[in-house]
Amino acid sequence: MRLANNDFRDALRAGRPQIGLWVGLADANAAELLAGCGFDWLVLDGEHAPNDVRSLLSQLRAVAPYPVHPVLRPVRGDVELVKQFLDIGAQTLLIPMIDTPQQAALMVSAMRYPPAGIRGMGAVLARASRWSQVENYADQADAQMCLLVQAETVTAMHNLDAIAAVNGVDGVFFGPADLSASMGYRGQANHPEVQRVILDGIARVRAAGKAAGVLTSAPDLARLYLDAGALFVAVGVDTAMLTQAATALAQRFKGPDSAGAPAGTGAPAHAS
Repeated sequence: MRLANNDFRDALRAGRPQIGLWVGLADANAAELLAGCGFDWLVLDGEHAPNDVRSLLSQLRAVAPYPVHPVLRPVRGDVELVKQFLDIGAQTLLIPMIDTPQQAALMVSAMRYPPAGIRGMGAVLARASRWSQVENYADQADAQMCLLVQAETVTAMHNLDAIAAVNGVDGVFFGPADLSASMGYRGQANHPEVQRVILDGIARVRAAGKAAGVLTSAPDLARLYLDAGALFVAVGVDTAMLTQAATALAQRFKGPDSAGAPAGTGAPAHAS
């Protein structure tokens, strides 16, 4: 049995833009439904969505037959979590809250087997090796890994050039929601100053020879970032799309005052 090639990583290296969608419903049926919609990649979110290793494993299996690349996001940059996510078959990870090149370098190491890294040698138990049916999995795996790190604080932007220069970092993703909050514009992910910083960041990451990415559900802003050189852009969030479509349908028949939320809840915010 052959190890699957990481076509998403290869597309980024070739400079081909990849259009993605954020998946936070934490359900295999939802992930499979979205896998057939034509996106290049899906983020299966384990930071803000209620996912764990088993639910992400179910979603990986659900999307596997489709021509879409799953990108898994752990709750934090943790060596043990990286090991588990790779062992269930992920080849591309999006690591949140990377503020320093040292943190980025640790994640590079966590994704590679010794002597190049510190990934645990347990693939005989892992879906990643198809339970040892992929011959010489450990010798092939490192070449198919893709590490994307999130720069989403003022500190990260100060350290951006050093983060992007880390060997083994394939791309840097800008999280507008957290970045805007760090900059003093909480809840204003599309603020002009936030846009300016992201555009500058895209240019700096591309100058380092790495791929830049971002999330925005505003079509004009997505096109702006793509035109500026962003190569992996998520253009929507499944939970927001469902809420908006369902609310619009209800309002069509019941009127604009029909929408509401349970007491004590607020409107959903975009993930980043």
